[in-house]
Amino acid sequence: MLTDTITTKPTADRAPVELALVRSIADSQPSETFLWITFHKPCGGATVRYEWTTGGTALGDHIDALALATGLDAADWMHITSEHAQLTTRGRIQIQAHPLRPILADVQAHLRCPDERREGLERFLAKAAEVTATTTYRMPRWVGVGPALLLGQSI
Repeated sequence: MLTDTITTKPTADRAPVELALVRSIADSQPSETFLWITFHKPCGGATVRYEWTTGGTALGDHIDALALATGLDAADWMHITSEHAQLTTRGRIQIQAHPLRPILADVQAHLRCPDERREGLERFLAKAAEVTATTTYRMPRWVGVGPALLLGQSI
């Protein structure tokens, strides 16, 4: 006789399944990796989940603190992280794996976004300011590869 049965009820909450998939994906990645996982929904929307493998949270926060202290911004973040991103998909799931050691090396070397790429981002921001009737815009700060910045905590 089983007394420890679990009854499940239908739900529209995708979070438990997404979180289980995130953990499964993270378990297949090397240590010190930052994962940006996008779940594309049938309606056209998407949910983004972040995850770090062993050692990734502390290293990611260290990289972010160094990047902010040296004045790196969103254009630099875009350039540096895209240089090291490893992109894969699982059905409607897009996985961006960012090995953190090469990102740390670029931040320590004060690598900056090339001028042409920075100018493209600035034109995009200027157009967004025009469309939204914002009189000024500025380049956003370094976006982050650690949980403190990405999850809105302080470094």
